[in-house]
Amino acid sequence: MEYHNSVLLSESIDALSIKKDGVYVDVTFGGGGHSREILKRLGSNGMLLAFDQDSDAIRNKIEDSRFILIEENFRYISRFLKFYGIKKVDGVLADLGVSSHQFDEAERGFSIRFDGELDMRMNQSSKNSAKKIINTYPEEKLADILFMYGELRNARSIAKTIVEEREIKKIDTSFQFRSVLQRYLPKAKEHKILAQIFQAIRIEVNEELDVLKEFLIQTPTLLKPEGRLSVISYHSLEDRLVKRFIRTGLFSGEPEKDLFGNIDVPLMKVGKLIVPEKSEINSNNRARSAKLRVAKLKT
Repeated sequence: MEYHNSVLLSESIDALSIKKDGVYVDVTFGGGGHSREILKRLGSNGMLLAFDQDSDAIRNKIEDSRFILIEENFRYISRFLKFYGIKKVDGVLADLGVSSHQFDEAERGFSIRFDGELDMRMNQSSKNSAKKIINTYPEEKLADILFMYGELRNARSIAKTIVEEREIKKIDTSFQFRSVLQRYLPKAKEHKILAQIFQAIRIEVNEELDVLKEFLIQTPTLLKPEGRLSVISYHSLEDRLVKRFIRTGLFSGEPEKDLFGNIDVPLMKVGKLIVPEKSEINSNNRARSAKLRVAKLKT
């Protein structure tokens, strides 16, 4: 199944500093591009575990004795590594983007380009959906989501309009939702604002930021000494969490300092922020907002 060209493929795998006999985890399997590259660099005694909760992604499973695909959300990484008898790993990779495949399937409801049912669930057995959020959430909660996750200044006005319109008629599809929002979509910024609104709803549906926080908190306890963490993010909300956790071990506030002004954090930044070359962006528009941050466990 065609998913997408893996973004920052070489850079993100190089960052893991693959050992031939190492144990690695790809927490966002998708089309399997990153996983296949890791397997290429592993020897016969190496091992790769991958996570993906999307039933479509499961069809891309790699037939390799060194590979295990876990059909779950990566927020449960510690639980499943323990289940497979793995205490520590040499590296963890996360590509946090929504796949092109998910955007291109109209019935998944991720895209503003197609008229599909408002779904946006990465795990299709999940009870929450975009339709449920848009049609049942209280106005204040809708406004908070649009402001926090979509970074929209007029979030309260948009939420008020959604609530007013859904009282007249239930909002079921992407184009119907777009029509409800039309007054907030000036021609020059229509695509950008719609993308922000859809992003906000999608993050709420899939609890994306909560999942990311839970995952990051677990990584220091799972990595071997000098073990690597390689994370690709696509919007500022994700990137800020990753950057802050690597720097301070926290998501808010500042860490405590000792008498000498030093802070004790579990991870250490490796290199500088990595972004795609112009050539990659030209050949894969999806790469334009990607940012790769790398860290390793302090010893």
